[in-house]
Amino acid sequence: MSLTTLALHILNGLTFAALLFLLASGFTLVFGLMRIMNLAHGAFYLVGGYIGLSVLVATGDFLLATFAAGAAIAVLGLGVERVLLRRLHGQVLPEVLLTIGLAFILGDLALAIWGGDPRSVPRPGFLGASLTIADVTYPAFRIVVLGVGIIIGGAIWYLQEGTRIGAIVRAGVDDSETVEALGIDIKRVFTFVFCFGAFLAGLTGMLGGAFLALYPGADFEILTYALVVVIIGGPGSLPGAAVGSVAVGLIDAFGKALAPELTYFTVFLPMALILTWRPHGLFGRLA
Repeated sequence: MSLTTLALHILNGLTFAALLFLLASGFTLVFGLMRIMNLAHGAFYLVGGYIGLSVLVATGDFLLATFAAGAAIAVLGLGVERVLLRRLHGQVLPEVLLTIGLAFILGDLALAIWGGDPRSVPRPGFLGASLTIADVTYPAFRIVVLGVGIIIGGAIWYLQEGTRIGAIVRAGVDDSETVEALGIDIKRVFTFVFCFGAFLAGLTGMLGGAFLALYPGADFEILTYALVVVIIGGPGSLPGAAVGSVAVGLIDAFGKALAPELTYFTVFLPMALILTWRPHGLFGRLA
């Protein structure tokens, strides 16, 4: 394998890892605080991508479409958390069944509205060009996705570690009853975190539509990767989501290049080994 080919595989892995991190970070924060395994997260991604595509076609503004995708799914997440999930708080099996059912409903609605043909989000201007660094030529959009992942990851880390709302969220993870006894509306915090996770899912759907494609089944496909990321890194851990995303991204890139017939094996084997060694993930904590 030449150095150029090696560099391309590494870039493919890191840019895919950035996309996975954007999706998995919201997923793992929701689970870490609310203990909700939101299996509709992949459907949020898919519907957000389609909404962003529709706004982009109507306005031609990629940034506006990206924000609209995230905002629309955040509003959807607000309704789901307030109307559906809040009634089932603490009931694990009903929550899982509800979110699975919601995922199928959203997938069918997306199929009815946008059709079953694969759709790609057009990349405007310089985002559709390629960059050449040394001997490596690489799509500019993928580099932008990597930068967005790093920036949003840093912003979430600061929000979680350096702000009052972050302190409340961390306290809510450890002891929500005490936080509520101190006069803090923990349910409002739950709603904020859920909507923020939904916003990230919608935004990622828009980026994923330009990165990969939008098609029926993409929601469960990307959700599978996000679950692997969360399991490897540890539920509720932002550093775990980052490490898990990089691991899955690189494994997926090199696995597809070196042994494409064993793609899922190469991704799920490390997950199985980590579950055997640390059932709560690399950075997760036992409840």
